[in-house]
Amino acid sequence: MLKIRNLSRQNSGTDPSLLLSAARLDVADGGCISVTGNSGSGKSVFLRAIADLDPVAGEVYLDSTERSHIPAPAWRKKVAYVPAESGWWKDFVGDHFEDHERARELTSGFGLAEDVFDWPVQQLSTGERQRLSLTRALVQNPRVLLLDEPTSGLDQDMTATVEDVLDGLMKDGVSIILVTHDAAQRDRMASDHYRMEKGVLSPVGGETP
Repeated sequence: MLKIRNLSRQNSGTDPSLLLSAARLDVADGGCISVTGNSGSGKSVFLRAIADLDPVAGEVYLDSTERSHIPAPAWRKKVAYVPAESGWWKDFVGDHFEDHERARELTSGFGLAEDVFDWPVQQLSTGERQRLSLTRALVQNPRVLLLDEPTSGLDQDMTATVEDVLDGLMKDGVSIILVTHDAAQRDRMASDHYRMEKGVLSPVGGETP
């Protein structure tokens, strides 16, 4: 189980405003929590805070272990963040993967060409980048996925394919926090729904935060 307690982030410098205010959340093994909200409301800040990518206050536990007791690289393998636009630091797709055999199993399931690892990153479409970014996270066998609009660049059929993969992962015990603007996807994927507004996370529909 992922447990989040009083997670907050303040603007740097002289600006005292909060980007994220005392978020509290539990995500059971195999569960999916959706987070919706307007652009700039703090959804991505929240995911980055869980992934330990920015300086934050508060505590995050995986099972009974607080993340400060886990080295950051190991934490980010267990709790994998997939941003809406992932970074690419090398010229070719294959250079971003150590285990091509495992990655190829995933890319095949995502409808990507067998020779995708030979492609220049520059030629990838938005949807191809999204599926490859998800593949990069999944080859690490994470316990938790933090997904920021993971299918925004995909058509309906490929969105269904990705959701099927995610559903299979949840059946195997992987937990998901899903940021999405797609209300239908929210309802298909998640059992509990939250809304972010000005950095404040609130349950929707009577869930207990």
